[in-house]
Amino acid sequence: MRRSTVVYLLLFVVMAGAYYFLNNREKPADIALTLTPEETISYLFSSSDGVPTSIRVEAKTGEVVELARNADKAWALKLPFEASAEQGSSEAAATQITTIRITDRLPNISPKDVGLDAPDYKLIVKFNNVERIAEIGVVTPTGNGYYARTGNEIVIVSKSAIDAIIGLLTNPPYAETLTPSPIPATATETPLPATPEAATATNETATPKP
Repeated sequence: MRRSTVVYLLLFVVMAGAYYFLNNREKPADIALTLTPEETISYLFSSSDGVPTSIRVEAKTGEVVELARNADKAWALKLPFEASAEQGSSEAAATQITTIRITDRLPNISPKDVGLDAPDYKLIVKFNNVERIAEIGVVTPTGNGYYARTGNEIVIVSKSAIDAIIGLLTNPPYAETLTPSPIPATATETPLPATPEAATATNETATPKP
């Protein structure tokens, strides 16, 4: 057999083996990639409404606190009575309002079961062109949230964020400590009792000498 024929046969055998190997090797299993959608963060008050211009907190027990921006865009207290407001604390409250995060949505729950038939607190926030209202119910069983209702939707919101806002009821952001006015003195003052020396002198003057 010629040498060239042998070479051709060897090449044929190699190519046939390669073809057989490529067509009969185990194919890798298809791997399905499941992409988890990114969690959408939502808030009780939408940032699309702008910045708060008025914040009012009402308690079921009757306490109310309200602060609003005046004509100079500075914060001022309106309730429980009008007074200057501490700007840093007021601005912090306004920022807190826009960061109250919704942690869960509860489409099939009764308002009565979560304290929203008679809410403990109500938040009324005015923005540039819109007013938003949120009602706050009881604390969740885990203790890290409040049940809340905005519109017709019941949600769970961050407890720490709500506590910071309802804390305004007991600690309004006054600009300075209020002190009572001094009591004016009355026109008629009560005379002081006479001293013994004064009483002796009066007796000696009133008794004539013999």
